[in-house]
Amino acid sequence: MKFLKNLSKFRNVILIILDLLCILIAYFLGVILISNDTIFDLSSYYTDRLTRTFAISAIVYQAVFHITKRYKRIIRYENSKDYLEYIALCVISSIIVSVIREIFNLHIATAKLNILAGIFIGIMMVSYRIIARYILVFDVVNKGIRVSKENRKNLLIIGAGNASHEIINTIKTTMNEKYNIIGIIDDNKRRLGFTVSGVKIIGNRNDIPKVCEENNVDLIFFSIANIDNENKKQILNICQSTKAKVRILPGLKEIIRDKKLFENLRDVEIEDLLGREPVKLDNKNIESLIKNKVVLVTGGGGSIGSELCRQIVKYNPEKLVMLDIYENSLYDIELELKAKYPKIKIEAIIASIRDKKRLESIFEKYNPYLVFHAAAHKHVPLMENNPLEAIKNNVFGTYNLVNISDKYKVKRFIQISTDKAVNPTNIMGATKRLCEMIVQAKNKESETEFAAVRFGNVLGSNGSVVPLFKKQIAEGGPVTVTHKEITRFFMTIPEAVGLVLQAMTYAKGGEIFVLDMGEPVKIYDLAISLIKLSGLVPGEDIEVKFTGLRPGEKLYEELLMGEEGLEKTAHNKIFVAEPLDITVKDIEEKLERFEDILKLDENQVEKDKVKNIMKSVVPTYKEPDEVNKK
Repeated sequence: MKFLKNLSKFRNVILIILDLLCILIAYFLGVILISNDTIFDLSSYYTDRLTRTFAISAIVYQAVFHITKRYKRIIRYENSKDYLEYIALCVISSIIVSVIREIFNLHIATAKLNILAGIFIGIMMVSYRIIARYILVFDVVNKGIRVSKENRKNLLIIGAGNASHEIINTIKTTMNEKYNIIGIIDDNKRRLGFTVSGVKIIGNRNDIPKVCEENNVDLIFFSIANIDNENKKQILNICQSTKAKVRILPGLKEIIRDKKLFENLRDVEIEDLLGREPVKLDNKNIESLIKNKVVLVTGGGGSIGSELCRQIVKYNPEKLVMLDIYENSLYDIELELKAKYPKIKIEAIIASIRDKKRLESIFEKYNPYLVFHAAAHKHVPLMENNPLEAIKNNVFGTYNLVNISDKYKVKRFIQISTDKAVNPTNIMGATKRLCEMIVQAKNKESETEFAAVRFGNVLGSNGSVVPLFKKQIAEGGPVTVTHKEITRFFMTIPEAVGLVLQAMTYAKGGEIFVLDMGEPVKIYDLAISLIKLSGLVPGEDIEVKFTGLRPGEKLYEELLMGEEGLEKTAHNKIFVAEPLDITVKDIEEKLERFEDILKLDENQVEKDKVKNIMKSVVPTYKEPDEVNKK
């Protein structure tokens, strides 16, 4: 509307005039109600008083409104809270007028009339602002429809709570040219047929496929923030049967940090599909071990190591020492933590765990109380092609670290292990199994309490399959899966690290803690889910291509070996395997078998020879074919 655009130039002047008019009318109405006269029967006595009252009231009301910056509010975005504030300010202003009357003994309206008029003024001011708001919103909505009605995306909203109310209002006021809201899905039967911000609730979760098909829904907004993970998983699985792309609100904590709900909508993550409940930790026990202590984390710049650092600083260590060979990632986590925790002493150290002399100087300087060992080469195919590097770094690097921790009487040493150490079919897994053996053996003759924590794949880690799938989908495919039957255990990085810290409190020495990873997930099913929830059709929009198992890869990962017992701990997601009967002398003999071959260059050594030595050192190490055929 051109008329509205022209009026906006004089917005504040018009609002002030309308507010003054409300004051004038309110006092006339108040007098008529109190005196039982009509406006035409008012005596000069009343009109003189009203004139003086209006003048003083106009000054007071304008002063209050300007002090509280009422005229800087955008009417289009005002809500019920703003309207209540208008009424409250009008009542306060009427009280101020009454106080002025008493102090200066002025012949103006009585306190009763001032309060009554104040209520009328508030009601009238709110009323005309509501009318103005709906005119403005109607203009924006119609403008959006006129611009590109045929290009709008059909949108279905799941959830009929406050979040959907705010999202709908945001769309109607600023994005109506982009979205056509079909309706709302909510499982509360009593709400069926009701509306939220003018949008009708048209069914429950079971109606989603039918609604999407009948209305050609392009997008689904999942707007329930306070929902348990199992129900969220179930609803998202239903959404997968549609052709719509799904966007989702995060949890309540994230929304509280940033109240702009529409901006919080994000693509569906694999965490949403797993349906895992948040981990509960015994923070007091964790804090008692970390607070005012020096804590060292190797691999501090990696995906697990950096999250360890993030969670450790929350427990107020005396000093956090982060060690890594890769400078960029270490620099990033150093900047992040120093900005968030300026009072905590944080040291970022570039060093290799292979370098005994360097480790010696670090331990001598910082004398750590706790050591979390996350540094390792973890990429299976790369380590198959570079087996000596895996052995040097993972095995002998850990051996160096274990011996130096013993020498400097570290209280507790936690080795980060992997499910690939169980019946390993690759060099990487075999090296990690040997690390577990080193830790268990050293514990028998050391004052330091050595333990390992074993878990499966973590979501979002370096080399994780999920970011690769998302990138491939964004590029139009194909999405590459090694084998249709391949399965993996998955856990979020914060969940895994939280449980590592909890397991640390249970350690007495020699244990291998095994984390409950939930049910194994088929990688193929994961790829299909991500494609569908992106609003695409597998096999049509995005091809799924099978590339074959990579070197050293097995179809199914395990978390426990046959010879290990499994006992419960105080935490329902942490179990402990019984220590194996192995000594430091046994370990030294095993490591000696690598002595000659490690003197050679990677290009000079036969990989089969390395594997044969590894099989003699780690009896559970097998060829992939032996395991995958089962």
